[in-house]
Amino acid sequence: MSSGGGRPSDLRMVRSTRLFDESTVPAGLLAAHQIAAGVWGRVVVHTGSLTFAYEEGPEDPLELHAGEGHDIPPLRPHRLVLDGPATFAIEFYK
Repeated sequence: MSSGGGRPSDLRMVRSTRLFDESTVPAGLLAAHQIAAGVWGRVVVHTGSLTFAYEEGPEDPLELHAGEGHDIPPLRPHRLVLDGPATFAIEFYK
């Protein structure tokens, strides 16, 4: 699993979205957006695969497969790309 930004180990999950798929993913997750200050996110892929991309920075887009996740730091613009069937959720940590 990718750590993606080194989420601090002392954070606790405060909530999780419901499970989304390619037909129920909110449009906002497919466009550039960011997580609030002081909150970390983690995209967790349950089935299929998706691409996670930062809007700026040196990292290449990251393809995530079932069973993998990626930590998302606060205030860093990013987006998801779904090219096929996938289910996933977003967890939030404070």
